[in-house]
Amino acid sequence: MPLTIETRTADTITAAELYPLLRLRVDVFVVEQTCPYPDLDGRDLLPDTLQVWAHEDGEVLGCIRVLGAGTPEPAIGRVATAGPARGRGVAAALIERGIELCGPDATIHLHAQAHLEGWYGRFGFERAGADYDEDGIPHVPMTRVPRTARG
Repeated sequence: MPLTIETRTADTITAAELYPLLRLRVDVFVVEQTCPYPDLDGRDLLPDTLQVWAHEDGEVLGCIRVLGAGTPEPAIGRVATAGPARGRGVAAALIERGIELCGPDATIHLHAQAHLEGWYGRFGFERAGADYDEDGIPHVPMTRVPRTARG
């Protein structure tokens, strides 16, 4: 079965859809990367937050969260891919969909793990500041400016 990408807002996502996304985020960030932090920050419930996920045969393979959807400066975050799905283009498909959802005139922000700076660069993101440490992992702020601003 082909990869399917779904998008929901807080008022349209079901508990059965949200649970595996939150579970994947905990599995990747808290367990695998040993970063105990409050993933449930309340932002998943905001009206301009989108949950975007990829699944195949009912199994969630990856997810992202878009904050400030429909605003001039949204952010993409909580990018997580299940271990067995890595290397299959799942995260790339999700980032591309996230960019589409943000719109062509949006300046999109994200905070990338430093070793992924080049990977995000493939999607038009550029470094927007100095490296910083978040829970023991080097990160870098990145921004993707609208095509019209790039020339």
